[in-house]
Amino acid sequence: MHSKEPARSDVPSGSDASLWGASTQFGSIPLASGGARPALPSAFDVCHVGVVLRVVLGVQGVTGLGSLFVASGPADALARWAQASLVSLPASLLWLLLACALRPWVDRQSPWVQWGAAVLLGAMCGGLGQWQANWLFMAVEGGGLTATWAAWTLVGPATAGGTLGAVGLYWLRQRARSELPAHVSARLDELQARIRPHFLFNTLNTAIALVQVDPQRAERVLEDLAELFRQALLSPAARTTLGEEVDLARRYLDIEQLRFGERLTVRWEIDADVQDAQVPALLLQPLVENAVRHGVEPDPKGGWIVVRARRDGGKVEVDIRNSVADVSQSGARPGHGMALRNVRQRLVLMHDVEAVFQAGLQRHAHGPQPPVFIVNLSFPYQPMNRAAGA
Repeated sequence: MHSKEPARSDVPSGSDASLWGASTQFGSIPLASGGARPALPSAFDVCHVGVVLRVVLGVQGVTGLGSLFVASGPADALARWAQASLVSLPASLLWLLLACALRPWVDRQSPWVQWGAAVLLGAMCGGLGQWQANWLFMAVEGGGLTATWAAWTLVGPATAGGTLGAVGLYWLRQRARSELPAHVSARLDELQARIRPHFLFNTLNTAIALVQVDPQRAERVLEDLAELFRQALLSPAARTTLGEEVDLARRYLDIEQLRFGERLTVRWEIDADVQDAQVPALLLQPLVENAVRHGVEPDPKGGWIVVRARRDGGKVEVDIRNSVADVSQSGARPGHGMALRNVRQRLVLMHDVEAVFQAGLQRHAHGPQPPVFIVNLSFPYQPMNRAAGA
């Protein structure tokens, strides 16, 4: 396998082949700002398809159960449920829309203000839902409602809307707190602990060897190592930007570059408009470490890694590719997939049904080209709200 300059079939069209000959330049990445605290999940994080579906189905389920208590039969229950849906469905969608729009402001408020906002929005949306149902009834049936009766018809939906708004916020707060369940958190702790002892030993030995010949470079090695450990100690629920994750992955590969030298070739294709995209902490570093451990390290000839990130409309696409060692020659054993499972679970927990994670070996149908391992991530573009983490 020719690891330094992969065949064109391994490189997507439109790539600059001349970049394959250049390795990463150590020390070119500035230190990440230490004063910013990673953002934690928002309680009003309702701007997701999965959350919208759950809220709408949950409210519809409540109205359906309520219809069963007063219905005289199955047909009457269905008719009452349909009538109630004329109020509950528009009210639910309006509550979600307003909560999503007001999220930046609500996130900065105290919990009591958040509860009040959820209840008031629910009451207002419930009342508006009943008002539009009254208007539709008058338009279809003709006639009108007395002022007293029209006002009284709004009391029940407004009360129910406020109550469901409080229930919805309670569920959202529980969802935010449990975004990393115990078993996923434990796996992340295990993943964070995988800055392996021999990696630390090799890095410190490299820094010691560089002290005499290149003190500045030795200092940068220790700075990169310190940044890796700082990120490894972050809260499992922390969020950061894709740009900061790229910087961390660069630091890790810069250190590995000293060990592998010309055996490791790295290429970056990161679009500027995805730098501020919000992602879970420790998203990329485990993936590039996985590429080094299972793709480059077992191969005596070395290998290559390509990291791409681009924005496609409202989506962020991240693609990580690496060469694969010949098992018959290297004797490499397949990994357990822990890093891949962990990243996939945390990405799904953050973006729900909108997150896509695919990983696997791509073999070429024609020609003798070696296989390539590809990890592809796709998730909604959400710029990082620094105020939430301040």
